[in-house]
Amino acid sequence: MTKFQKIEGLIAAPFTPMYEDGSLNTDLISKYYQFLKKNGVVGAFINGSTGEGVSLTQAEKKASIKAWAEASKDDADFKVIALTGGTCLADAKDLAQYAEEIGIHGISFTAPSYFKPGNAKVLAECCTEVASAAPNTAFYYYHIPVLTGCGVPMIDLLHEVDGKIDNFAGIKYTHEDFMDFLSCMNFQNGKYDMLWGRDENMLSALVLGSFGAVGSTYNYAAPLYHQLIESFKKGDLKAANQWQQTSIDMIRLLGKHGGIATGKAFMRRVGLDCGKFRLPIKNMSEQQYLEFVKDTDLVGLDNYKSIL
Repeated sequence: MTKFQKIEGLIAAPFTPMYEDGSLNTDLISKYYQFLKKNGVVGAFINGSTGEGVSLTQAEKKASIKAWAEASKDDADFKVIALTGGTCLADAKDLAQYAEEIGIHGISFTAPSYFKPGNAKVLAECCTEVASAAPNTAFYYYHIPVLTGCGVPMIDLLHEVDGKIDNFAGIKYTHEDFMDFLSCMNFQNGKYDMLWGRDENMLSALVLGSFGAVGSTYNYAAPLYHQLIESFKKGDLKAANQWQQTSIDMIRLLGKHGGIATGKAFMRRVGLDCGKFRLPIKNMSEQQYLEFVKDTDLVGLDNYKSIL
């Protein structure tokens, strides 16, 4: 095992709160943290895809890290993990060092998406660069090939980093390759923390024995997933199946109503308005939002939404 305890439970990927003019609303983060805690969420994976990390400046990312660190400073059970980026290694190392100085649980790094690593060895070298900037902080690689275009199998990465990066804690796995995922879970007798990253496939990950997950829908529908996990642990696969289908029906609304920006519409719907997404993400008009609300009623959101 690594020196870092594995995380079990729901880790939300928070939206970055913004004011009407598009500037960061870090004042909302304390309330956001309390909201997640109230709904049984055990951590926050900040500045990632959902958090628009690629659309934030270096200073804004640091402001977000600081606000989450301050909000959760007296709560050792709540794990904050910050994505450091990927395209510019110098910036990623700077953020990693800042995260360690301010004292959050973990950092994460994703593959450079413009000049892409050609193989696992090169990707491991990139991870080593960033992880070494925060040697006492848990380091998670963030595998999301649909956005990075880096399809290196994660089992190959683990072979490259094992025994070479002391603070390598595990992988946030946002991909559908269950063969690769299971191989990573079984690597070195389950040495690394494998956090599942596809909310709509959680049941499949539970079957493989993965009980730590990072996702955007845990922000506004955490009770749904608590029910799913509880049903699975009780052996009630029929109920677990039904809860996963409910999740899928809800998640389909993201595609129907414009993609990732729909997540902030969900947050507004449950009472924690985080503003809008930055360009190039397109946001809903007010009329489109009203149509979206009707659809959330049709999928029964009020029966499993997170409570403010």
